[in-house]
Amino acid sequence: MKIRFLLLSILPIFGFSQTSEEDLVKSTVNQLFNGMKTSDSVLIRKSFSKNAVLQTITKAGEVKNENINDFVLSISKAEKQSLDERIIFSNILIDGNLASVWTPYEFYYKGNFSHCGVNSFQLVKLNNEWKIQYIIDTRRKDNCRK
Repeated sequence: MKIRFLLLSILPIFGFSQTSEEDLVKSTVNQLFNGMKTSDSVLIRKSFSKNAVLQTITKAGEVKNENINDFVLSISKAEKQSLDERIIFSNILIDGNLASVWTPYEFYYKGNFSHCGVNSFQLVKLNNEWKIQYIIDTRRKDNCRK
């Protein structure tokens, strides 16, 4: 009976540590989108590692690179609350200091639907903090859930 009680009290600890890491990963991703929504360049930069990569796949199937500094500058110039990327965390995988996150999204500009797609994030844990190392996304106006 004592062993059974001990096992039942220890098991949640193991599950909690994974959930806790997932929550930290989600927090970093949410921080990016909160920064975008509030046009906060400091919050956006804080979400990324120093050598992060941003890419998008165009309609023509080409991979387009986006400079982080240009991205941060353009978002910081946007009217506050005008950029609203609504995401759903559909899959989070974590192995040590690496996390992979898949988030379907819908993007709204000044309250109007603009486009949808999927973000694929790679995060790394640096100095005990999760940072976005890589994002690649798709963008389209059709086949959206809205």
